[in-house]
Amino acid sequence: MRTIATLIALVASGPAFAASGPFISLGNTNFVVLISFLLFVGILLYLKVPSLLGGMLDKRAEGIKSELDEARAVREEAQSLLAGFERKQKEVQEQADRIVAHAKQEAAEAAEQAKADLKQSIARRLRAAEDQIASAEAGAVKEVRDTAIAVAVATAKEVVAKQMTAADGAKLIDGAIADVESKLH
Repeated sequence: MRTIATLIALVASGPAFAASGPFISLGNTNFVVLISFLLFVGILLYLKVPSLLGGMLDKRAEGIKSELDEARAVREEAQSLLAGFERKQKEVQEQADRIVAHAKQEAAEAAEQAKADLKQSIARRLRAAEDQIASAEAGAVKEVRDTAIAVAVATAKEVVAKQMTAADGAKLIDGAIADVESKLH
């Protein structure tokens, strides 16, 4: 109340009031506006509007705070997800590098195995060719021997036929029959 009286005294001491007459009268518009304002402020205080406004502002502040907390939590979750994805990407990259290295190693081993198989195949083919050559050579030698034997037998037959008499031929036949009989029994 003391502040209201001080306020009234300050307003009454202004130069505008000196010209319009006494301050405390209903004819003075400044006094009427002051009273109306004080009544309005009084009604606002009586209806507890400042505390309602403060409560609404507090609710709004709490809502903003909860939204900020929620946003912070979402941000932290997103960061943890990002870290997880980065970790998984690194693991996948490492696994891909291992797979590539393993594939290169297997390719090198396969190339070495193919070289070894090729060498073995060439060696087998060379041996087979050498065997065929040896077989052909042996066949040719046998054929030459058989031909030589046939020629020798034919020549010997002619020589024996020219030199042999009928009695010598009969004697040879009898000796051959005796040899066959002795070998069969």
